[in-house]
Amino acid sequence: MDESAQFGPHRWSAGYHGADERFRGATFMVGDLRDARFVDCDLTGARIVDGCLVDVAISGYVSNLVVNGIDVTEYVEAELDRRHPERVQLRNVQNADDFRAMWATTERLWSELIERAERLPEAVRHERVADEWSLVETLRHLVYITDSWVSRTILDEERPFHPLALPQTAYAPADAAALGMELDAKPSYAEVLEARADRVAVVHGVLDGLTDAELGRLCLRSPAPGYPEEERPVGECLGVLMEEECEHYRFATRDLTILESR
Repeated sequence: MDESAQFGPHRWSAGYHGADERFRGATFMVGDLRDARFVDCDLTGARIVDGCLVDVAISGYVSNLVVNGIDVTEYVEAELDRRHPERVQLRNVQNADDFRAMWATTERLWSELIERAERLPEAVRHERVADEWSLVETLRHLVYITDSWVSRTILDEERPFHPLALPQTAYAPADAAALGMELDAKPSYAEVLEARADRVAVVHGVLDGLTDAELGRLCLRSPAPGYPEEERPVGECLGVLMEEECEHYRFATRDLTILESR
């Protein structure tokens, strides 16, 4: 699989709804940006000269990232692959059997993580780290990912969204509500696990009968209102699903390790 395709124009972004371009090409001279937070921002071509970067965290699609004259992209990617070999497996997916094997890997990883999480009090599973999604919120988002990239695209269901599904943070609340999602819901951990198990079964239903020829079939419905309207092959939709599963597993593992240490 082409990893860069996972970050192409078919992915949803708040920027598609009219990006705020006030700061495009701006220069911040001797500016104090301590503790600034950039969410879903396009920083392509940004230059930081004589900056002070201490305790800075970056996540997202990274390419040609140069620090003090050294492109660190390959190092970052290699280290992520070492820590998370499922990323390598995902990049090497070519056929239906590979997708089934990839899904088996993600199921195993999430099962192991859930087992760890269940050793902690329920309140901790709802706790955020550095204002990132809690484990419960992450699982709700994966319900949304399955609803959008499997049920709506591959299975062509117009309104497949579970009430507990949680879209991207910048997704318009009114649009989510119109699709039947209850963003302000406060479900229990057990309720979210039940929704998650149901969606895992949906994926199994697609994968169990998947053929190599089916991977090229074009899906005509977008994952959700707000995504670019374009045809997407089944293989691409499954690739997005599994990339989301792998990346959110990585984030959830990172945060769970912090919660376990407290």
